[in-house]
Amino acid sequence: MEEEEFFERLYVEHRKMYAIAFSYLRTEADALEVVQEASCRAWMKRKKLKEKQYFTTWLIRITINCCIDELRRKKRVIPAEQLAEGMVQEMKSHERIDLERAMERMKPKYRHAVILKYYQDMTIAQIAKVLEKPEGTIKTWLREGLRQLRNTL
Repeated sequence: MEEEEFFERLYVEHRKMYAIAFSYLRTEADALEVVQEASCRAWMKRKKLKEKQYFTTWLIRITINCCIDELRRKKRVIPAEQLAEGMVQEMKSHERIDLERAMERMKPKYRHAVILKYYQDMTIAQIAKVLEKPEGTIKTWLREGLRQLRNTL
């Protein structure tokens, strides 16, 4: 993929990348950082993309992986600003806090499927391509994820 074409396609997908990152990380700063990291990783690995038609799903997969890496990193580091965040959390509605906690308790595979379906409005076929799983598996993950959410809430 040529440099100009890569950056044109990246520009088109930038909003989608941000939306996905924000749905995982919940802060603008973290989402922007992940989009930058994902863009950099995609640039470095652009030669590995065999078929240009899969650019979008390839880029979303990289973005999700960057989000997962960032979430793992955050679990190891307890930020000093966490106290301030605690105060902000109290101001959020109870339903949203309950939903976020329920989502955090879900297995990652279910959480990924639910986030892509209900936060990003992706189809089951699109989710299957992004997560590199059969559509039947994605349907099962969505059903199980929603069942877990219902039980928790």
